[in-house]
Amino acid sequence: MTAHPIPHLLERWRSHLADNRRRSLHTVRAYVATAERLVDFLGDHWGEAATEQRLTRATPADLRAFLASRRGDGLTNRSTARELSAIRAFLAFAASEAGSEVAPPRLKGPRLKRSLPRPIAPDDIMALGDSMAARDAPAWVQARDWAVLLLLYGAGLRISEATGLKAEVLPVGETLRIIGKGNKPRVVPVLPQLREAMAHYAALAPFALERDQPLFRGTRGGPLSPALVRRAMMNARRLLGLPEDATPHALRHSFATHLLAGGADLRSLQELLGHASLSSTQIYTQVDAAHLLDVYENAHPRA
Repeated sequence: MTAHPIPHLLERWRSHLADNRRRSLHTVRAYVATAERLVDFLGDHWGEAATEQRLTRATPADLRAFLASRRGDGLTNRSTARELSAIRAFLAFAASEAGSEVAPPRLKGPRLKRSLPRPIAPDDIMALGDSMAARDAPAWVQARDWAVLLLLYGAGLRISEATGLKAEVLPVGETLRIIGKGNKPRVVPVLPQLREAMAHYAALAPFALERDQPLFRGTRGGPLSPALVRRAMMNARRLLGLPEDATPHALRHSFATHLLAGGADLRSLQELLGHASLSSTQIYTQVDAAHLLDVYENAHPRA
């Protein structure tokens, strides 16, 4: 790092990421490496040292030139987008350290192809319930985690919507009123299996489930953290040998994909998912087509 004209800034950048932002070691290394590459490139590009003050005057054209050189190294669109995010953060930090009020140059990143969610097979989802029961955990915790996961798959809730439910929903009827993103309300149907799972949890919960209090609790009685739900799903998928992308959010994807495959129309699906725009729901038409192609390729003798 001493070869750079601004080793002290780069070291402060490293400390800022590790100590203040609490980034992982991998992220710190990647962001510092990007900053070093940028400083090296700009020094050559400008024909003068890329000092702290000079960095505050970087232009969009300078950054485009840097990214073009990186694309020449074989970077994909997704990697280029990450590189751009890292240099924006670094230049903002450099400006702050230099006492400059000039914002870093704005530059539009490359367009990224939206990745398709992979649905989980219904049998695998039901097997999650067995894996919950096989864990070395109190019965009420097993019942709690299964009820939350069923809310994601059976009702299409986001994980924050499920963990944010109040005990006032008890006893659960045939529908639930959910307040989603942007405080947008919606009503979702509740399957009998889901009602049973929630009632089972409520009967076993060791805490008084008062109406204005969180329905799902942690072991100390506080609100259930989404991180605990993700951990329970991780342990279950490893026990069942499911892929790493079998996450809690994949259960919501599976809800949408399986409904669409069963004949649900996009407008109804949009309402059930709480999407503000139909374009957010239309991705599931691609998911369903991809699923049908997988079935065809695995089943057709000529595929």
